[in-house]
Amino acid sequence: MEIRKPNDSELNNIILLSPQAVFDGTLGDIKPTNEKIKHLVKPLLEKGSYYLIATENDNLMGWILIGASKDQFTDKMNGFIYELFVRDEFRGNGISKRLMRTAIDHLRQDGYSEVRLSAFAGNQAIKLYEKMGFKIRTVSMSLPL
Repeated sequence: MEIRKPNDSELNNIILLSPQAVFDGTLGDIKPTNEKIKHLVKPLLEKGSYYLIATENDNLMGWILIGASKDQFTDKMNGFIYELFVRDEFRGNGISKRLMRTAIDHLRQDGYSEVRLSAFAGNQAIKLYEKMGFKIRTVSMSLPL
């Protein structure tokens, strides 16, 4: 397995698959259109965020989107993991963990001293994040009206 930045064709493929990634990551609550994904991702990419992809034999297995985020209280810039996704047929093979480790290494090399992420409550990836040393620091709650 190789983990690297995608070429333009692979990037377009990620954008096409991202609605499913968001749907899975939000436990079926949200399935955005491809246009919405482009609207969300384009500004991140323009500000220096980037994808890393896991491939094998020209198969796109999964990806992670990383970049920077400013703490709303301290204005400190932190590394941020915006999206992590492994395609169904490749799950259970440790790809998420390898993508996370590589992303954290990249963010460290980019000069960040802390990495943050957000996850939908109930997302199975939270177990991985905790095993990797991530700690809960905020809780977002909602009340349907």
